[in-house]
Amino acid sequence: MGCVSLRPKGAAVAPVTLDISRQELTVHLERAFLVSVALPDRPWVSKDPLDELRGLATTAGAVVVGGLTQRRDQLNPATYIGKGKVTELHELAQAADADVIIFDNDLSAPQVRNLEKATELKVLDRSELILDIFATRARSVEARLQVELAQLEYSMPRLKNMWTHLGRIKGGIGLRGPGETQLEEDRRLVTLRIRDLKERLVEVQARKEREVFSRREEHTVSLVGYTNAGKSTLMNALTGAGVLAEDKLFSTLDTRTRQWHLKDWGRVLLSDTVGFIRDLPHHLIASFKATLEEARQARLLLHVVDASNEAAEEQIKAVNGVLKELGCGHKAMLLVLNKADRLPEPSSLHVLMKHHPQSVAISAATGQGLDDLREAVIEALGADFADAEVVTGVANGRVLSYLSAHAEILHQQYEDRVVKIRCRLPRHLLHHIQGSDVQVRFLDGTESNHGSEE
Repeated sequence: MGCVSLRPKGAAVAPVTLDISRQELTVHLERAFLVSVALPDRPWVSKDPLDELRGLATTAGAVVVGGLTQRRDQLNPATYIGKGKVTELHELAQAADADVIIFDNDLSAPQVRNLEKATELKVLDRSELILDIFATRARSVEARLQVELAQLEYSMPRLKNMWTHLGRIKGGIGLRGPGETQLEEDRRLVTLRIRDLKERLVEVQARKEREVFSRREEHTVSLVGYTNAGKSTLMNALTGAGVLAEDKLFSTLDTRTRQWHLKDWGRVLLSDTVGFIRDLPHHLIASFKATLEEARQARLLLHVVDASNEAAEEQIKAVNGVLKELGCGHKAMLLVLNKADRLPEPSSLHVLMKHHPQSVAISAATGQGLDDLREAVIEALGADFADAEVVTGVANGRVLSYLSAHAEILHQQYEDRVVKIRCRLPRHLLHHIQGSDVQVRFLDGTESNHGSEE
């Protein structure tokens, strides 16, 4: 969106610039007027319908100068809001000296065009605002590729309406107007760039998967949750990592992994991931799958929730929805109710904990409840362990050395040329001792006979 530099992979020529009619979709330092519409299938989730949108606009660098809300049974196909509200919006935005109008809803390209014509101001929807924030905060090459891909895929179906200003110029028989010609050129350039970005992101995804797979023997825990729930603050409190922690939405885009040493347990690799949000654009979710690979492969997810937010339950549902879309819905998960120190009434915390028994109340800022969290994490990770008896030959150095390094040896018994080892080890590491000369019997009575040597 905006001016997009396009160059096919391997091209030596200077980048081609796609000049779109809506040239600057950023809202940095602009005066923003906010609009939120409640529909039966998308109701408001807090007492202040503009609260989250206000936070998004502020994070993007805009100055909020006013707002308008409306309840509707169904949206207006032409302008989303009703005709009377469009007139009211125009008057209020002009009176507030606004530069841009931001909707807390996703608009179609014709709706944006009609609203911009009626209000004489630039109009952005929720997805465009979120993409603008991600583009501003993307630092690594990987994040920039992901954001650009999401932006282009979002703008692709909207290109048709970006050249209507040339539509009046029509050619004769066999000729096409310049608007139609430019549209085809733009589509070709955007399609080439999308293909290029997808190829590069496939490489990024493969590299990330190899990196994560190399840590498969480690105990890995990932922090996930709604944006601004306090994940980075919690990571700093647990690991002393010193990562950036701001009271802003989407302060973290790139996954960071640090060592977390648990007393009486050992080392755990803790990862901080990008925050989620309600109605997160699907293109953005698809683009950021490489960034979220840590969460996809983690042994345990710590779902961090801002317990002081009145929309906490809705935020939990939104995060669970995104996790399901990413294929993480089956993961072992512990709900972490953060910011417990900010709750005016303890009763609201008790209600949350009653609804979610597998939860721990903490305050990452003050340290309250962190010991309880550590114990809960140890218990959750320990559930993956099994007490087993491993029988193998005394000359099987590979298995014996592996068990010595990765298992808690409880008892060893040698009989002739066979050794019986009673131990406690993680179930997910059992494949490392597979072999035709290895027999594993779990102490619950089940038996596992493995096949050929790895």
